[in-house]
Amino acid sequence: MAYDDQNVFVKILRGEIPCDKVYEDDWALAFNDIAPQAPKHVLVIPKGAYVSMDDFTANGSSDEIAGFFRAVGAVARQLGAVEPGYRFLSNIGPDAHQEVMHLHVHVFAGTDLGRMIKKGLT
Repeated sequence: MAYDDQNVFVKILRGEIPCDKVYEDDWALAFNDIAPQAPKHVLVIPKGAYVSMDDFTANGSSDEIAGFFRAVGAVARQLGAVEPGYRFLSNIGPDAHQEVMHLHVHVFAGTDLGRMIKKGLT
């Protein structure tokens, strides 16, 4: 998958589209999802131009990768989600229904999230 420098997340990073910012540092930006699937649903995106986790871990610097995952942890702490629990998920590629071709992680919290995958799908 080629990186699209006009995707919605890069437009948010460039300040062309507003977001409800939750967290930002040198490596990542986190904001509330516009169509939340849980009481707390935050998207965390790296500031670099990466399509997927594969792209990011193959081509990102050690500092970018560490900084991004530290940002995910910081968001979970900020949401008060560490103790009751949370889920972070990244959809990669067409089989996972990735909608925006910029790496992003969903952080879900605020309720019992149930099983990750329904029984019987394997």
